[in-house]
Amino acid sequence: VCEEVRLEALLRGIVIQSGNDASVAVAEHVAGSEAAFAEMMNQQAQLLGMENSHFMNATGMTHPEHYSSARDLSILGRRLIRDFPDHYAYYAEKEFTYGTDFQTGEPITQRNRNDLLWLDQTVDGIKTGHTEEAGYCLVASAVRDGLRLVSVVMGTGSESARAQESQTLLRWGFRFYET
Repeated sequence: VCEEVRLEALLRGIVIQSGNDASVAVAEHVAGSEAAFAEMMNQQAQLLGMENSHFMNATGMTHPEHYSSARDLSILGRRLIRDFPDHYAYYAEKEFTYGTDFQTGEPITQRNRNDLLWLDQTVDGIKTGHTEEAGYCLVASAVRDGLRLVSVVMGTGSESARAQESQTLLRWGFRFYET
């Protein structure tokens, strides 16, 4: 079944629910293929100064030549916040309702996987990730008293561990740094 979906709904599905199907659909729409989109990602990464990243797909799924560093992900997060403030608002959304459950007829509501959105009201994004090889990862951002920090945690063993470690980093940063 082919369904026409608005780009905004696809972006929210990617951001809030980590929708791999939406990631591939957007990649194919923008670049014609996921491989071509990955090449565009690599070109942008170079322009942003992301020296330790190489992308092979739009989803972040495991591939021997697909990698990134904590520093590079922090660069990407900072540029996302600065360059796309209108779209950055999606990253703070706690849930996204789209489509209908075929069995119940009820709307499908998907929860944001970033647990920090519930634990810390100063957190407003950014993105979770998980593969067996990479573990549970989180690029997070929060603002307190006009100071914005971005933290990157990679390779934790659970969703709760990635949230806890991210919160620890943010608390430490807000305690010891100022603008």
